Amino acid sequence: MLIVGERINASRKSIAMAIEAHDTDLIKEEALRQKEAGAHLIDVNAGVFVGKEAGYLKWLIQTIQECGEILLCIDSPDASALAEGLSIHKGRAMVNSITDEADRYKKMIPIIKEFRPQVAALCMTDGRMPTSSEERFQIASRLIEKLIHDGISPEDIFLDPLVMPISADPNSGIAVLETLERISTSFPSVNTICGLSNISYGLPSRRLINQIFLVAAMVRGLKAVILDPLDKRIMANLITTQALLGRDEYCSQLIAAYRAGKLDL
Repeated sequence: MLIVGERINASRKSIAMAIEAHDTDLIKEEALRQKEAGAHLIDVNAGVFVGKEAGYLKWLIQTIQECGEILLCIDSPDASALAEGLSIHKGRAMVNSITDEADRYKKMIPIIKEFRPQVAALCMTDGRMPTSSEERFQIASRLIEKLIHDGISPEDIFLDPLVMPISADPNSGIAVLETLERISTSFPSVNTICGLSNISYGLPSRRLINQIFLVAAMVRGLKAVILDPLDKRIMANLITTQALLGRDEYCSQLIAAYRAGKLDL
């Protein structure tokens, strides 16, 4: 299971303040804590800074990678900001995200072909947002076909079925789960990913909702996830579910986590 740490996002007030102040210590601490908790990549997002996003993304990338070998998921809908970030990133990054929107796809695909990152592909297209699993799957199918046609390996594609809050649409959770299962069955070489915490937006007990939704999504074929790795229970659930789904040979990861005290909640 590929884990992307979500905490360095400028939509969080403390992170936005740290970015504006160039608080290297806070940013490095956030990155290292997430890596130590089990994140394979660290998401970096400076999207709230209109007109300054590219510069802040570059600063975030440089600052975090001063800590050592930390790979990043560069999170922006802006093609030029992604290009600037990828140009200085050490190692192989992930891009979050390309979509089926014509203009966004056209601008991003040359950058993806140049830098060859892993690609999160979000199930959005021109027009209205998808609501059903069928709409999501049709967009996913088009995106997969287009990306492969443009030379992107299926193993480097991470389809995101677009998690929306159940507070706004009570059927959004089951629509995502059904989409995950269809993608996993129809395109076994393609990965799936989601921004987990969107499911609980606007509701109480968000961590509980996120924890349970993660298990349900993994059962339906989720292969990568953007989450808060400092949530010890969600990480324990992830490790345990991996073992139950046969993705942890001889339960070696589960046993190692137990010995490290990661399951002792």
